[in-house]
Amino acid sequence: MRESQGNDQGKYRGKINPKRFRAGYEFLLAWKITVPIYDYTVVFCQRCQSRDYPEFPNLSSYRTYDQMIQAARSGTTNIAEGNQQASLEGHIKLTGVNRASLEELLKDFLAFARQNRITIWSKEKANREIAEIDKIWDILKKTPTLPDFPDFPDLPQTPEIAVNLMVTLINQAIFLQKRLQDSLEQKFVSSGGFRENLFRKRLEFKIAKEI
Repeated sequence: MRESQGNDQGKYRGKINPKRFRAGYEFLLAWKITVPIYDYTVVFCQRCQSRDYPEFPNLSSYRTYDQMIQAARSGTTNIAEGNQQASLEGHIKLTGVNRASLEELLKDFLAFARQNRITIWSKEKANREIAEIDKIWDILKKTPTLPDFPDFPDLPQTPEIAVNLMVTLINQAIFLQKRLQDSLEQKFVSSGGFRENLFRKRLEFKIAKEI
């Protein structure tokens, strides 16, 4: 995660770029946690297909490689798309799609662990022994939105630690997105959706016109 990605990265590494517009979803932990998940998934899959990392077993197929990266990418994009929806129903639906993508990604990591006899740790052991988890959350919580180039720690070199880091982060993301979806559904119940509010405004306009 520390590799150079251009001149601007050095300028804003670990910092918020004050000139860039920040969308509403960028303030949500439920979205912020998906950024390292996507980045780490790309690195993990690349290691599994690279001769430079013989300790990482190969993925079962190139299709699995593509599916995991696409699921991780979808885990970041649907919340962003949902946040731009005029319809609250659309926002709720896309948040659910986002969570489903992460659940699919979680199943792929669990399958990888099973096929390669990698032990999945308890939540308590993972949080106790994987130092990267605390470092990642320090970055996520340090500022209201993520820096343009957050300096996340490198993916662990040991497959067992790397897999358990991914399983832990994805489970945390799924929990946060379930909580976000519940909040949106409660808002829909109490305030109504886009169509309901338009109908109410139209009805109020007609009544006011008749008076």
